[in-house]
Amino acid sequence: MKQLEERIRADGKIREGGVLKVDSFLNHQMDVKLFQDMGKEFLRLFGDCGVTKILTIEASGIGIACVAALFFDCPVIFAKKNKTKNIAGDVYTSKVESFTHGKVYDIIVSKEFLHPEDRVLIIDDFLANGSALQGLIKLVQDAGATLVGAGIAVEKAFQPGGDLIRGMGVRVESLARIKSMSVEDGVTFCD
Repeated sequence: MKQLEERIRADGKIREGGVLKVDSFLNHQMDVKLFQDMGKEFLRLFGDCGVTKILTIEASGIGIACVAALFFDCPVIFAKKNKTKNIAGDVYTSKVESFTHGKVYDIIVSKEFLHPEDRVLIIDDFLANGSALQGLIKLVQDAGATLVGAGIAVEKAFQPGGDLIRGMGVRVESLARIKSMSVEDGVTFCD
């Protein structure tokens, strides 16, 4: 999606250690008009898949997932990183390691909201090492639901996550795929 690539070039900030800061428009301050265009693109890519639920992980994927859900006319479920008093009863659970935070989290989704008859599209802001996606995929599998694919805003194609998830047979569609990036040379996108 050229619009997202151009925005990354204009407003993204590259930091040492493979970190791309897009917090001015994607995952802190959110450009909802951009999210709307991303939602339309996800619908173009997955609109014929019969999506009944969109699944994401707290917190950065929630905004993108919610706007996309308007186009799919379906609910959004977000996997919580901590069990709270609000979630009572049975839950699906999985472990994920955050590239950004360097922590391992238990993620949970209430069994009340994810069912075997669901056709699930996972949406997230970043794909780097694939841990978050693997955790979300496990939740879908544990529910006996059908995973139709994963829609990713920004994929760091130079990291192993995309190849790993695609190697599992999961359809991954990324709106911007970064081939390389460095403080010195900026961002290069895949063709």
